[in-house]
Amino acid sequence: MTMPLPPEIMKKAAKGIGYIAHPLRLRILEFLDVNGASSVSAITKGVREEQVIVSQSLRKLRDANLVKTERRGLFIYYNIQEEYPASIFTCIRKLFGYMTDNFYFLGDGYKAFLPRDYTTMVANQIKLFANYDKMRILEHLLLNGESNVSDIVNALCSNQLKISQYLKRLRDDGFVTCRRSGRFILYEITSGVHKTALQCIHKRYESLADKNSF
Repeated sequence: MTMPLPPEIMKKAAKGIGYIAHPLRLRILEFLDVNGASSVSAITKGVREEQVIVSQSLRKLRDANLVKTERRGLFIYYNIQEEYPASIFTCIRKLFGYMTDNFYFLGDGYKAFLPRDYTTMVANQIKLFANYDKMRILEHLLLNGESNVSDIVNALCSNQLKISQYLKRLRDDGFVTCRRSGRFILYEITSGVHKTALQCIHKRYESLADKNSF
């Protein structure tokens, strides 16, 4: 059985995914994922935004260790630093392929730009669950299936009021569904970007020989 991520790893994952929960930052990372190391000028043209805004976003991504820099002569080139943003793009493309019946996006290693409105939707969806406690709840449901509040409270060593409040928000945002079974209300994770992102984060962590390098 897959085990929950260690707290420090989940905190790092939540922080990292929170940084990419922004349409422009997500498009910048997508550009780097498709094209590899690129200059600010190339990225600016690729994402069709003003250079000053792109530079600000790149600085935030660099501060979050999501991109790295390399000087080549007079120019500085940016590339993806952490592996899991790249693995998330692989999963997001496959999700898009399933949603649209586009078999090109279902192939392993296939890299292409997603429609801009889809990327914006993904960024806005990520923003709604890029929170340590919310991701812990979603992770529990992903690994354990349908669960009631008490099950989640005991597994996460949290308090019932806090868990209930987060479950309501997750349900309102469409990340979980619930049904009554006797005197219990059972919650279940839905399919979508949130589930895909968690699966990618777990896949990335489990593939590492040195877990501390996540």
